[in-house]
Parts: sequence; C-alpha cells; structure tokens
Amino acid sequence: MFSSELLAQTLIAGVMIGVIYALMALGITFIYSIVKMINWAMGEFYMIGSFVQYALVVYLLGPDLWWVAAPLSAATVFLLGMVIEPILIKPMFTQGIERRDDYATVVTIALLLLLRNLATALGGPYQRNPGSDLPTVMIGPLPESGARFAAFLCTLLALALFYLLLKRTWLGLALRAAAQSRIGVETAGIDILRLDQVAFGIGVALAAIAGALLAPVFFVFPTNGVVTTVKGFEIIVIGGLGSIPGALVAGILLGVVESLGTAFISSPYQNAYGFLLVLLILLIRPSGLFGERVRQA
Repeated sequence: MFSSELLAQTLIAGVMIGVIYALMALGITFIYSIVKMINWAMGEFYMIGSFVQYALVVYLLGPDLWWVAAPLSAATVFLLGMVIEPILIKPMFTQGIERRDDYATVVTIALLLLLRNLATALGGPYQRNPGSDLPTVMIGPLPESGARFAAFLCTLLALALFYLLLKRTWLGLALRAAAQSRIGVETAGIDILRLDQVAFGIGVALAAIAGALLAPVFFVFPTNGVVTTVKGFEIIVIGGLGSIPGALVAGILLGVVESLGTAFISSPYQNAYGFLLVLLILLIRPSGLFGERVRQA
C-alpha cells in the first residue's frame, strides 16, 4: 500500500545502497579510463577485501575496530593489485599485442576463476560474518542497521578521499591527464606504465573497501563478488563507460530503482529492475548518461 512514509523510507534505502554500489562501479570505470581495459575480476577483489576484513576483525582487531580493518583491507588489496598488474596487464602494452581488448578479457576472466577457486580451496564454500556491535539507527522514519549505515558513511568518506586524490594531488593530475590522452602523458615524460600500475591498484582497492564495509551486511564467501560485479557493470552501462560522475549518478539511480521496485512491485524481482533500467538507458542513450561517444588515444 502506497504512503508518503513508505516512499521516504524506500528512497532513503535506495540512495544508501546506491552509493555503495557506485563504489564498486567506480573501480571498474576508473581502471578503464586510465588503462583502457575492463577488469572482469573486480568482484573477486571485492571478495578478497571482505575476507581480509573478516580475518582482521575476527582474529586480530575485534569488532570494535572494524573501522581500522576496512582501510587495512583496502591497502592489502591495493598492494595485491600493484603486484598483479605488471605480471598480467603490463604485457598488453610491452609485448606488441594487437588485440588488447581480447587479451585483457581472457586474462582477467582467468584471474577471476583463479581467485575464486583459490578462496574456495583455502576457506571452503561457507558463509562467514565478522559481526557488528553497531546499534540500529533511525534515519528519518527509517530504522536502519548500524552496519549498513556505517558502510554508507564510510563510503562517502572514501569517495571524498578519492575526489581529493584526483583533484588536489600531482598523482591525480597525472591520472586525469592519462584518462584524456595516454600519448600526451608519455610525451610529457611521465612513465605511463607505472601510472597504469597505480591506477589498477587504486581501482581494485575501491572494490575491496566496498567488500570490507559490506562484509557484516552481505556475509563473506568465495562467490560474494558475483552480484556486486553485475551491479557494477549495470552502473557503468547506465552512467557511461569511463565516466566517474556517471558511475556515482548511475549507482544512486540503480539503488533507488531497485528499492522502489522491491517496495511497490515485488521483492523477488529486485535484480530484474536493474536490468530493465539498463535496457531503457540503452534504448534512449546507448553510450550511457555520461558516456563518451568515441574512444580517445
């Protein structure tokens, strides 16, 4: 039954989960904007972030220090990305590979399968939860779990730090320049391959912190990155591949649409509403809401 209170609750819930969705999509589109490749293994870095969060909270820090474990999880995955990129991604530019898109697709899908099966072999197919002592909070008329609300606030903080990195640092300037023209950056004397390595590390760290923050909400298991990967790619289709503002806007839009559909139509079809939104956007604007129409060097 429709009511203004239910609508307000639904919109608030949609915005909260949409912002967290956007963090995952931001990692995908950020890597693409710099390296010009799609990382199909992003969900597995989300999964690793959630496992690291679980291990730190349960075995080392305790649930009260979850906010310390989250950035440590992101830092761990950042270092992992810095190690993986020269091994798997760098040859795309140094070995004279002509069909780079095909190479990146095959390599990252192979990485996806490796990481997922390695997690299953080491930890088993079990669901784990690091636990949370955070109390339920009231957001207007909406009672919300403390863990989900904390994840929302920390996501806003992560987005703010990412914005400051891009806009207020020399590294951010170099990354923005590389997104516009890789050739131009090389001409300026900047090591574009090292920049690719850093960009890859930052991108997978964004996915990892989403996994760490949502570990007590959606649990920790080897395939927990599957749904978030789907959401991430829905968002970059809606917002436009390579557009950082598009990822943020599309993430909130997807969260609101799913929340409205769940509340006013049918909850079992929650994931279908996102696909319908994707199809609608593709019909109206195939390049996405903020997508570039042509690919630049």
